[in-house]
Amino acid sequence: MDATAIVDVPQACLVHLPPGLDESLLARMDRPGPRYTSYPTADRFDAAFGAGELVQALAHRRDSDQALAPLSLYIHVPFCASVCYYCACNKVVTKDRSKVAPYLAALLEEMRRMREHLGAAAPVSQLHFGGGTPTYLDDDHLTTLMTEIRRLFVLTDDSECSIEIDPRTVSAERLAHLWALGINRLSFGVQDVDPHVQVAVHRVQPLALVRDLMADARRLGFQSINADLIYGLPKQTQASFQRTIEAVCELRPDRIAMYGYAHLPQRFKPQRRIVEAELPSGAQRLGMLGSAISGFLASGYDYIGMDHFALPQDALAQAKREGRLHRNFQGYSTRPDCDLIALGVSAISRIGRTYSQNAKTLETYYDGLAQHGLPTERGLSLSDDDLIRRDVIMAVMCDGKLDFDAFGRSHGLAFDSYFQRECEALAGLVSEGLITLHEGGLDVTAKGWYFVRAIAMVFDRYVQGAAVLQRFSKVV
Repeated sequence: MDATAIVDVPQACLVHLPPGLDESLLARMDRPGPRYTSYPTADRFDAAFGAGELVQALAHRRDSDQALAPLSLYIHVPFCASVCYYCACNKVVTKDRSKVAPYLAALLEEMRRMREHLGAAAPVSQLHFGGGTPTYLDDDHLTTLMTEIRRLFVLTDDSECSIEIDPRTVSAERLAHLWALGINRLSFGVQDVDPHVQVAVHRVQPLALVRDLMADARRLGFQSINADLIYGLPKQTQASFQRTIEAVCELRPDRIAMYGYAHLPQRFKPQRRIVEAELPSGAQRLGMLGSAISGFLASGYDYIGMDHFALPQDALAQAKREGRLHRNFQGYSTRPDCDLIALGVSAISRIGRTYSQNAKTLETYYDGLAQHGLPTERGLSLSDDDLIRRDVIMAVMCDGKLDFDAFGRSHGLAFDSYFQRECEALAGLVSEGLITLHEGGLDVTAKGWYFVRAIAMVFDRYVQGAAVLQRFSKVV
């Protein structure tokens, strides 16, 4: 079937872009690029960095004045009861619940060993359970995890404790248990509310189920509720996705994260089950994006950046307005940049000027823990240039502005000469209206926030050549 045949209304009827945006600009910016949850990005990690290098980084933190600086803590739960065809996450699809016990034991052992290398019990200001499906774990498993976290670390009084929710795996009673454990933020995997799309991606969950669970979460008092959406899925049309946007706006989550589906079946086996002829065309994807942006803005959401929206009273929107936005492996954050301890299969830690990633399969994860003390499979020690460029990219992504002189003074360099090639490349972004240049700096325009990845890419010395860029999802 021709992909164009799935359109059920004319494109022009549905695309109402915010002022300054137009379809031709969206089309010009429709190219691959990193999401910059880190810089350098994970594709630069190397197997030469192993458990020994991570231990050295932890020892350096322990022996420095950063020993008691707040940490972020990430727990990866890889298990899923069924596969979602679009998924590119590291996961283990199984209905065999006996796999949980040995994984939980290994996870707790890794946590204890990391805590030993850290020395003092540092405060944790952010805790996030991701997956896979974290709610694949039953209440007793989650209780065991939270008990050990509290024993080994110190959760701050204002800590953000969040978990990703598959609505098919929780009930009002389970939400109450999460709340009693100290979880105060939820992220619901919604993706799309259209039944035909849900069947096409093998994730069927009635809208009523999501609506009832969100209502239960609000009654319990969860501080922030996020909804994840994906555009560009098979059998999506602009009309059907418009209905999803309207339904989500009625649900009124505090935050919305909307991602463009990246179809990379050569890399992600589940995506091979997707019928490519049922995928919307590039023009239709852009129409969906435009409709979503206009719909969320009209419903009172602020655009945060990188396809993220938040209600004005949400802490993320407040941080954006006040210039306190940060970014890490979980996306935008309200908390200051800090070291990240990540536990479990494939989890990525950031300690000082290093990144380290755990083994990606259960077998290699268990083996790494047994043979090397920690299951580190690869990582990276950042060069001085990496650190400089990371600070530039995060300033663009989070602050939307860059003071060349102040940046140069803080890093001991002459910005214009150090970034001569990059400064020349900025002219194209000026002509597109994405940034403004002034004496001593740049500012991201209101229109430019929608393409902040493309702006950040100018300062990335690794994204040279089409072969490299094809590893990443599209900018729009």
